[in-house]
Amino acid sequence: MIEGVLINKLRQIPDERGAIYHMLRKDSSHFIEFGEIYFSIAFPGIIKGWHEHTRQIQNYAVVDGKIKLVLCDNRSSSKTYKKIEEIFLGEENYSLVTIPTGIITGYKCISKKNSILANCSTLPHDPNEMINYDFNGDKVPYNWDD
Repeated sequence: MIEGVLINKLRQIPDERGAIYHMLRKDSSHFIEFGEIYFSIAFPGIIKGWHEHTRQIQNYAVVDGKIKLVLCDNRSSSKTYKKIEEIFLGEENYSLVTIPTGIITGYKCISKKNSILANCSTLPHDPNEMINYDFNGDKVPYNWDD
């Protein structure tokens, strides 16, 4: 596991009418701060990334579909510097992944339908605190086809 990344299983409460999917509460031990929540939709086979936040902490949960989330530790002071980790999120693994600053992230929709990723970040979106990298570039030594 990459240092500082947290994975928390989330509650799903299904009944005959549908379901409730919990994500994040302000009284959760891993809650830090509310900045913004948004939903990122990806079509099957589409890759989104790479990007790295310098001040904003991400809280990801996939409410529909399935993704392969790939993380790369870009913090030179970390015990897991340059480590790459894959996390599969979605209907079979409904979890919250908390991603600290300095981690390069990307994800690929691996379901046959669109995926919907919810992100409850600690700050409102600010393009000046985010670094974007080419998902086919050499910044992260990762092959999306594997």
